[in-house]
This record gives sequence, C-alpha cells and structure tokens, in this order.
Amino acid sequence: MSSFQEYLDTWNTNNIVKAIHSVNIMEKKIIYMDHAATTYTAKEVVNAMLPYFSDEFGNPSSVYSIGQSNKKAIDNARTQVAKAINAKPEEIYFTSGGTESDNWALKGVAFANERKGKHIITTSIEHHAILHSCQWLASKGFEITYLPVDKYGMISPESVEKAIRPDTILISVMYANNEVGTIEPIAEIGKIAKAHGIYFHTDAVQAVGHIPIDVVADNIDLLSLSGHKFYGPKGTGALYIKKGTRIQNFIHGGAQESKRRAGTENVPGIVGLGVAIERAIAKMPEETQRLIQLRDKLTRELLKIPATHLNGHPTKRLPNNTNIIFEYIEGESILLFLNMKGICASTGSACNSASLEPSHVLTAMGVSHEIAHGSIRLTVGERTNEEDAKFVITSLTETVKKLRAMSPLTPKELR
Repeated sequence: MSSFQEYLDTWNTNNIVKAIHSVNIMEKKIIYMDHAATTYTAKEVVNAMLPYFSDEFGNPSSVYSIGQSNKKAIDNARTQVAKAINAKPEEIYFTSGGTESDNWALKGVAFANERKGKHIITTSIEHHAILHSCQWLASKGFEITYLPVDKYGMISPESVEKAIRPDTILISVMYANNEVGTIEPIAEIGKIAKAHGIYFHTDAVQAVGHIPIDVVADNIDLLSLSGHKFYGPKGTGALYIKKGTRIQNFIHGGAQESKRRAGTENVPGIVGLGVAIERAIAKMPEETQRLIQLRDKLTRELLKIPATHLNGHPTKRLPNNTNIIFEYIEGESILLFLNMKGICASTGSACNSASLEPSHVLTAMGVSHEIAHGSIRLTVGERTNEEDAKFVITSLTETVKKLRAMSPLTPKELR
C-alpha cells in the first residue's frame, strides 16, 4: 500500500464533514465557482418558460389553438438553437440533455451503419456519457479505439487519421474537456473525417454558449448540447443531426421530433433552452473577455503557491476554466474546507465527484494517481466578480497551507 493511500485511509473525513455541518454557511455569502457542473436558470429564461406551465399548456400534437401555439414555440426554439451553431432548424432534435444526446449519437449511428463496419474512434478523456456508451457498444460487438492525449489533454489530429480503418463508421471527440477545459482541434478532425467519409460527432456540452461554434465550417455531423450549462433549465438539451446522416431512433413510441424522438415535448424546457442559447450567444463577445480575465487572475495567483500545477492547455482552454493541482494534499479535503467559507468548487466532473478514484482525464494526461487526487476545478460565471476571485485566492492559499501542515506527506520546506 502506498504512503498516499495510507494517508487517505487514516484521514478522518467524517470529522471534517461533521465540523462543516455545524457551521451555518447559509449566513455567509455563497461564492459559486462550479459553473461547469451547472448554472442557475437566468431570470429572463424562467419568465419565458412560465406561461407554458399554466396558460399555454396545450399538447403540441393537438390541432386546437393552444396546442398549435405550443408547436410554434417549439419551432421558434429550434430556430434559436440552430442559429447558435449555424445549423438548419430541421437538423435540431430536442432531448433531455447532453447524456441522452451522446447516447443517441453513438448508439444510433452505430446500429444504423453496422453493415458498413463496427469500428468507432474516440478519446480517453471523454465524458462518461461517451465512454460508458462505448463500453456498452463494445459488449454488442463493436470495436472501440480510445486515442491517447498529450500532457495538456489535447488530441492529435494525426493520431485520429492513423486510427481510421476500412470499417470505421464514427469518430467522436469532445469539443472541450469538462474537467481541464482544453479545447480540442475540432475543425482539423472534422476535415479528416469528411475526407474519409466517416461520421463525426462532438460532445459540445461544455462549449456551446461559451465559445463560437460552426457545425458547417467544422464539418460536424452530430453535436450534443445541454441547456443547464449556459443558464438554461436542467433536463433540456439537443442533438444536431446533419441532414442525410444515417441514424436510428433512440426513443420509440410516438411521432414527435419528426418521428425521430418519441414523447410529448417538454415545451417549457424547450422554450427556456431556446431563450438561454440566444441569450448566451448575444452576451458571448463581451462576457468571454471578462471571464478570461477572471480565469487568468485565479490561475496566476494560485500558481504562486509552491508545488502547484495548471491542468489543461495554458491558452487553448475554455474562458471560464481553471484547474490546478496542489501537491501533497487531497482535493476532497480542500473542497470541504472551502465549503466552510461558502465557496462551491469541485475536483473535476460533477457526475463523478463521489468517486475516490483519481480523474480518468488527469491520468490519461500522464498525471500520477497521488498527484491527481490534489486537483481542484474552479469555473467562473456571470455572477462572479473580482472580489469573489480575491476571496477564493485568499481562502485557497490559507486552506492549502493548513492542510499541508496536517499532512504527513508534506516536505518540511512547505510546512
């Protein structure tokens, strides 16, 4: 057993949790630094949704007026989403979120094209919605190639092209990584996929609404997005499917979504998704620069702490993402102490925050298990300001110093 594992085993996390619960953090200002996990639903988005819960409640498949007004609202949202990524409205299919969109893209394309081949290419740092779908497809006879990434979490377009086989039917590479924020070379990969006649899917859940995306220019055939990542409602999403793409239905039982996705539409959610994405695109030019300044301030100041490292690409990264490793201490302990100060952050993917295993993204980037455990992700958002950033920097500096003083792994010079 490693000394680090012994440390984890002896560390009394329960006592820390009890201490936190004894503090009424509701009396403190909450500083939310986990916008990659989810965002609040913007007021104007909620206001747009409200009528469809009570007054405009008709079923969009009905012929009477309140049903048809709902259908028009859905069509308007479809246009809003399509415009945001330079797609056609008829290429947008509403889903329950990014996870469903990812599942539909991979499984739908796989089974619709299995006569052509059963080989799929993806990366080792994808979201689990992709990785677990690939594992399931492998159990059904498909072959999956998981491409490695470099120390920045960047995939090489050359490695994608080298992995292509005569039976390759799909390439799936995320637009930007949800943990370390690295933006992948999507346009180059899309060009390669098109040249070889292979469908190209990208999980753009973290990217849509935060950086410009053009599915035509990038040669993207399928794209997944999720509303709650850009101040829209949870439980809403969409899958862009380029016209002519061979894909099977994922949910059966009705003729909704042009007979491709059965089930009575979530009209309030769809309306909210449309307003949220239109709002995000309008705010993007100015907001992006503000977020980059906050991100860079956090990164610059936190890296002044000894034995710290930035995860992800230093420049080709999402405008709101800072992910840093603090050596000799454990990320979950940092989060618990930050929570006592009213700061909300994460160690990586919110979908996997309860796991004691190190981040699969960091290990794929070559970070050792011991060091990977000390990572913290801070993702700023619309309500984050300079004072919040300063408080987080001060609080993290104090927390790291305190935890290192308690850790048996810390070298004397850092205590």
